Amino acid sequence: MKSHKLIGVYIGLLIIAIATMIMLWRLKNKPEIIPSRDYPEIKKEGVLRMVTEYNQSGYYVAGDTIEGFQYELSQAIAKLSGLEVQTHLVMSLTESFKELSDNNCDVIARNIPVNSDIKEEYLFTEPIVLNKQVLVQRTEKANNGIKPIRNQLDLAGKTLYIPQNSPALLRLQNLGHEIGDTIYVKEDELYSSEQLAIMVAKGDIDYAVCDQQIARLSQQQLPELDIETDISFTQLQSWAVRKDAPILLDSLNSWLQQIRENGIYKEIYKKYYK
Repeated sequence: MKSHKLIGVYIGLLIIAIATMIMLWRLKNKPEIIPSRDYPEIKKEGVLRMVTEYNQSGYYVAGDTIEGFQYELSQAIAKLSGLEVQTHLVMSLTESFKELSDNNCDVIARNIPVNSDIKEEYLFTEPIVLNKQVLVQRTEKANNGIKPIRNQLDLAGKTLYIPQNSPALLRLQNLGHEIGDTIYVKEDELYSSEQLAIMVAKGDIDYAVCDQQIARLSQQQLPELDIETDISFTQLQSWAVRKDAPILLDSLNSWLQQIRENGIYKEIYKKYYK
């Protein structure tokens, strides 16, 4: 009888031990909850984390200096705010939003077309630039006498290249419905808009679609490019922050307004886009 009681005690202790091990394992493997960061947390650390892309519109290395439209804006904000701005480079816009959602950055500093869908998930600054999508193709002289497309109806049956997850995809899908014909769209997993423009200039592909600002920068280096055919209307493009960072949004808008008023924004914009 006594042995039966001892067996019962041992079984009870074993169950408790197993339950404790399971609980400890769950605690150990529980996903780490990263606290949200709004302006008070950013100010306390003294660091503002931005993500942008590697090109002339975002951030790039020229000789022994760092340049880029977004980079220079961020440095102007650093001087105004007293914060250290750390820049992280991500080419994909989708990956940039993931970095923001995962609290790996505080701001997506790139020209993002603002629409009703993404406004449901993120907060956006006052417009950084007015922009639109344009068709990148070769000039008549650089394309064996073939004239550039000027009428969007002539895009029927054509293949247009865009970077993967480009905001231009939705516009091109809608444009296909508007003209009542098929526009073939290839999302390139490897190349940015600037790289696709180079491929057009070299004759590797015939058409690409990108922001007008990026197209202008590419045309300065590649005069064989024609960028005069619009794909979209003018769009407001802004920086993005998380929904739980409204104080940071107000601060960014305030700093950007000051940069506009003191003339620094105009100087930076003219350097890259005029």
